Amino acid sequence: MASVPLPSSVDPSADNLLESDSSFSPSSSKDVTPTSSPALSRSTSFVGSNEDWGEVFPPLDKLTVFDFLDQFALPQRLEKINEHINRKIQLQSESLKKHRDMVKLEYVKQKERVIKKTDVEFEKYRKRYSQGLEKVLDKWDDTRVVSTREKISFVVGVCNIFITGFLIGGYPEWVHVWYSLQLLYFMPIRYFSYHKRGYHYFLADLCYFVNLLLLLNIWVFPNSRRLMISTYCLAYGNNAWAIAMWRNSLVFHSLDKVTSLFIHIMPPVVLHCLVHLLDQELVDSRFPSISRVKGVEKYGLMEMVIWATVPYGIWQLSYHLFITVRRREKIAAGRPTSFTWLRRSYSKTWIGKLVLRLPETMQEPAFMLIQYSYAVLTMLPCPFWFYHRSFSALFLTAVGLWSIYNGATFYIDVFGKRFQNELEQLKKDVAKWQNSPLLNETNGDTKHMEPLPLNLTTKTTTETTATETKLEGGEVWERSITSSVTTETS
Repeated sequence: MASVPLPSSVDPSADNLLESDSSFSPSSSKDVTPTSSPALSRSTSFVGSNEDWGEVFPPLDKLTVFDFLDQFALPQRLEKINEHINRKIQLQSESLKKHRDMVKLEYVKQKERVIKKTDVEFEKYRKRYSQGLEKVLDKWDDTRVVSTREKISFVVGVCNIFITGFLIGGYPEWVHVWYSLQLLYFMPIRYFSYHKRGYHYFLADLCYFVNLLLLLNIWVFPNSRRLMISTYCLAYGNNAWAIAMWRNSLVFHSLDKVTSLFIHIMPPVVLHCLVHLLDQELVDSRFPSISRVKGVEKYGLMEMVIWATVPYGIWQLSYHLFITVRRREKIAAGRPTSFTWLRRSYSKTWIGKLVLRLPETMQEPAFMLIQYSYAVLTMLPCPFWFYHRSFSALFLTAVGLWSIYNGATFYIDVFGKRFQNELEQLKKDVAKWQNSPLLNETNGDTKHMEPLPLNLTTKTTTETTATETKLEGGEVWERSITSSVTTETS
C-alpha cells in the first residue's frame, strides 16, 4: 500500500512530534527513574528562585500527599518539643533546689557549730565562775572563818561607835563625810550577803531609799529646800522609828545587825549634825537649804508632811510596780519581802488579824495604806526635832538606847537560850550514844577482857558544830556554835 503524503503545513508538527518522541528515546530514558520523578523532586524545581523560600514553601505543582500528612503531624512535633523543654527546665529547677538545700544545710551546720562552740565556752566560763564563787562561799561559811569574821565585826562595830562619837563631839562638819565612806563600805556587803540568801528584795525598802535621798541632798542638791525637808522627815520619821518596829539591835559581833542599825540610825544622826551642830557660816556656804528653812522660810507641819509625801509616793509606786507586781511569782514561791515578813510577824496582833481578814487582793493595798499612815504618824514630831536641838538630841538618845536594849535582849535571851538548847541537845546525843546497843554488846562481852585498873579513867569527848540561819527582825542572823562535851568514866 502506497503511503499518502502529508501536506506541507503538517511537517513542522511532525518534526515537533519527532522531537518529542526523541525526548523519550531509550537513550534518554536512562536518566528517568522513579526516584527522580518530577512529582517527588524539589531540588531543581525553580531555576533562579530563592532556595530558602523553596525549602519552606514548595511550589504547588511539586506538593505531594506526604507534604499534607506532614502538616497534620506538626502539633505532635511541637508538643514533643514543648515537653522536652519543660523536662529540661524541671531538671534544672530540681538541680537548683538541691543546690539550695545543700547550701542551706551547710549554713545550718556551720551556725549550729558556732553556737555550740559559743555555748560551750560560755558554759565553761559560767562553771568556772560558779566554782570560784562556791569556793569563796564555802570558805566564808567555814567555822573558823565565821569565828574570825565575827571577831572582825566586833572590832569594827566598837571602833565605829568610838569614831562616830568622837566626830560628833569634836568635828561635826566631818560626820557626813564619815557617813558617806561607811555607806560605801556597808552597802556592797549588805547586797552580797542578802543576794546570797535570797533576801535581796529587802534592798528595795524605804530605809535604803532614804539613804539615797540623803546622799543626793549632801553631794548633789545642797540648795534644794524641799529635798532637804522631805529627807529630814523620812529620816527622823520612818527610819528612826523602824529601829523599834524592826527590832534593830546593837550586836557588835554580827556584821548584819551592825549594818541594819547603821542604815536606820545614821541618817538622823547626820542630819542632827548638819542642822544643829555646824557653824552658821558653814551652813550658809555649804548647805544653804538648811539656813533658808530655819531662817527665812520656816516650814510648818503640813508643809513638811506634804513635801515628804512626794518622794514617799514615788518610792511606794515604784516598789509596788517593780517588786510586788513584776516579781509576784517569785514572791509566791517563797521569796521574802517586807510585806510578807510583817504579815507573818504581826499576824497575831489586832492590826495583823484585821489585814488578814480582807480578801487577798485587798491585803496589799491595805498594807500600803497602813504603812503610809504609819509614816505620817512618825512625821508629826519632826518640827520639834528640826527647830529644837535639845528635843532632837533626846530623841536620838532614846533611839540609841532602844537599839542597845535590843542588843542586850539578843545576847541574854536569844543567844543564851539557843546556847542552852544546844547543850541540852548535846546531852541527849551523849546519852543516846552511851545507851546504844553496840556499846552495850561490847560492854557485855567480858569473857575475853581483862579487868581494868581501878585508877583508870576513860574520857569521851563529843564535839558538835551547829550552824543556824534565820530571818529575824528584817535581818539575816547566822550563828555557828562549836561545843564539846567530855564525859569521864572511872
